[in-house]
Amino acid sequence: MNKRTILIWIVILFLPFAAAFSQEEVASRVAFNEAPISDAFLELEEIYDVRFSYQDDLVTGKTLSLEAEDRTLDEILEILETEFGIRFKQIDERYISVFKDDLNLDEIQQLDNVIVTSYLTKGIYKNKDGSFSLRPKELDVLPGLTEADVLESIQLLPGVISPNETATGFSVRGGRADQNRILWDGINIYHKGHLFGMISAFNPNRIDKVDFSNKGTHPRYGERLSSVVSIASRDKVSDRFSAGVGVNGLGADAYVDIPVVKDKLDIQAGVRRSYDELFQSLTFERTADKVFESTKITNAENTNNEFYFLDYNVKLNYKANDRHSFHFSTIQIDNKLDYLVRDIDDGTVLNDLLEINNEGYGAHWHAQWGENVRQETGVSLSKYRFTYNFTETTPEERVTDFEKKNVIFDSGVSTEFIFKTKNDQELSVGYQYSLKDVSYAFLETADLFFVLDSDQTVENTHSLFGNYEYRNPNLFDISVGARVSYFQNLDAFRIEPRIFLYKDLFRNVKLQVSGEVKNQIVSEIDETVLSDLSLENRLWRLADGETFPIIKSYQVSAGIVYKNKGWTLDMDTYYKGIDGLTALALGFLNPLDSQFHIGKQKILGGDFYVKKDFGSLATWLSYSINSVESKYRGLNDDDYFTASNSIRHNVTASLTYRSKGFQVALGWNWHTGRPFTEALVEPSSGELFFQNINTERLPIYHRLDFSSTYGFRFSSKSPLRGKIGLSVRNVYDKKNYLSREYFGNNNINDPVTVIDKFSLGFTPNLLFRLSW
Repeated sequence: MNKRTILIWIVILFLPFAAAFSQEEVASRVAFNEAPISDAFLELEEIYDVRFSYQDDLVTGKTLSLEAEDRTLDEILEILETEFGIRFKQIDERYISVFKDDLNLDEIQQLDNVIVTSYLTKGIYKNKDGSFSLRPKELDVLPGLTEADVLESIQLLPGVISPNETATGFSVRGGRADQNRILWDGINIYHKGHLFGMISAFNPNRIDKVDFSNKGTHPRYGERLSSVVSIASRDKVSDRFSAGVGVNGLGADAYVDIPVVKDKLDIQAGVRRSYDELFQSLTFERTADKVFESTKITNAENTNNEFYFLDYNVKLNYKANDRHSFHFSTIQIDNKLDYLVRDIDDGTVLNDLLEINNEGYGAHWHAQWGENVRQETGVSLSKYRFTYNFTETTPEERVTDFEKKNVIFDSGVSTEFIFKTKNDQELSVGYQYSLKDVSYAFLETADLFFVLDSDQTVENTHSLFGNYEYRNPNLFDISVGARVSYFQNLDAFRIEPRIFLYKDLFRNVKLQVSGEVKNQIVSEIDETVLSDLSLENRLWRLADGETFPIIKSYQVSAGIVYKNKGWTLDMDTYYKGIDGLTALALGFLNPLDSQFHIGKQKILGGDFYVKKDFGSLATWLSYSINSVESKYRGLNDDDYFTASNSIRHNVTASLTYRSKGFQVALGWNWHTGRPFTEALVEPSSGELFFQNINTERLPIYHRLDFSSTYGFRFSSKSPLRGKIGLSVRNVYDKKNYLSREYFGNNNINDPVTVIDKFSLGFTPNLLFRLSW
């Protein structure tokens, strides 16, 4: 695409910023005749130029009738509150939150902590503590998505980017993907995606809320350096039966909520599965093209390739009384690939079998010991297993049988007490214990049993944490806390102070300042023996205090939030330092060096975001800049070099339109290319050799995404609802470079293979959903 075409798209996306208008409360003639409340809200939004934020189950099955009369918005809201037992909270001059009349003090306080509603779109909030909250059931359409994939939605936030264009490989403020902690109902998740990370492994129709924190994190959260993504299914007992089914270009899903004992006990369940063994859609084919490019799966003939993914989750909520409730959760994530190549001439059979699964179990007890004291207690277990087996068999014998495994057993117990004072201050103290058992092995068993490489490490961790929140609207809000951990097997103590300051500088300007220290003992490494598939070549392992030390980070951040007359401006700057990183010196840089090297990183960056709504039209623009530099002992003359995940400039812009049940969104992303190490050709031998690390960059990356959905009812009195959707990734089919990689076997006599990987091409996706 030429520069002129790019300029045209920029003008289209930002044309709405050329105009602005104000609003004022007026009385308008309004009438409804047994209209579903959700439809009434849409009409009120257009009449009074406001936006309602609510969960669908809050208004399902309820209809509104009003005789024609001139009414102000406040008068209509008062009628709705009286007739349906719901409440409205004005978040700002345009956004209104809708909630049940029975919200407790903590839930009301959560609403008070929101400073920006509809951050990118309806259903995404920014809070006073700098974190973001996503409610998938409230989310409007986002560019390129027909449904609210949690991890892909997060990637649209400033400072978050996925350099390899996957849902799971996202980088937060220059950090690595394994530095993001993913939780499902308090359970650590290690395998986060399907289709080798192209979509997340979490069914959005089963998610109640997602909290995302990338700075000033509460000290109850440890273990990872960059961010926390805490995904929670609904804790409240369902008051009615509900269910839904849906299908898109990659898989089908179903879910159900079943009240068992009224106001006491319910069961929630959901399942998703791919169907490509029955039918391969264009969406699947285009996704598979990207996933399997430059692997033998795309380069071989006479093959049989079987693949599927599956995830399901079940939750039981039990409310013993107004003071005690219990919640039990389980989640299962499975991926399997069985790839077989048969040589019809000599009968040789090559077989790759890859299985990855993550199962999790959790239990939670909520206890309200008094008006101002509550306790949250939980236990969790996460089991992750990665198994890859490659065999080569001739008609006479099995020539090769190579296997690699990666197994994690992660269990934990935690309890936390939260004390509130009459003047709205809060003190929380807690204890956490975790046991992590991580192992990997590379085995050759064709003839005799050989262990090529293996490791097993166990770590018991005890952590105490405390946090004090002081709130004073006339001065400032401040949160100060610390986390103290003892790593028993490593015999090491670590202290992690945390602080976050929020202050109203002026009427429409808010200041946010934060600082934090974090430590990480489990991380991913590039394996020392590469598989032929070249798909999942990263394995988890624990720190051992020597070759793999405890990784430590410290981050300081400062920024402002400005809101006025429908405009939202959010700016933030940060500096992050990381010590104790471990990297393998790839053999092609130095064939005699196959050791791990310990190093550090320094990251400096800033994020900028601006949004303006114009009635049913909304536009936003984000820009991020950062510099990520690494230094490892024994590499690059012990000097800093640009990290491979350093994306210097990243711009995202979006334009969305909504009219009743119809929504459409356009989004454009542009960023500088990733760094890579240039390979030069030796004139005499024709062999490749390498000089400085990551001194070159790939070409500029840019793509345009489109999404549209339409929600409808089959009748005003029927609870059955439908939704259809269409999305297109990479509308103008730009072939973007994602990475340039070199594969070898750390042997001076082995050839080096140069592999360029490219982005997803033009990829449409369709959605059809029914719910009742």
